[in-house]
Amino acid sequence: MKIDELRQKSREELEKSLQDSREKLRQLRFDLSAGKVKNVREIRRIKKEIARILTLVTELPKEAKVKMRTKFSSPTELPKEAKVKMRTKFSSPTELPKEAKVKMRTKFSSPKQS
Repeated sequence: MKIDELRQKSREELEKSLQDSREKLRQLRFDLSAGKVKNVREIRRIKKEIARILTLVTELPKEAKVKMRTKFSSPTELPKEAKVKMRTKFSSPTELPKEAKVKMRTKFSSPKQS
């Protein structure tokens, strides 16, 4: 089944077809071990179909989240009061207090050889 056909289905239909495909795959594996399968490529086709269905099932919640966005779709559209800076207390090493600079040098300096 093609991805476009699968996108037309509801979540319940996708889960039902997933269950059916897994059952077919299980049966084909048993038949393969018994030597009854003539078309081995059928296993590959069903595995790919299962992967397509699982991809669509995991995409469904993401689409729901997109629909539930606020009226501000990007951080640039937020009012200035709502913007939050995501910086640490000291944005660059030059702004660090002197004690912190000394600790950094001593912590990462190589041991002296005598």
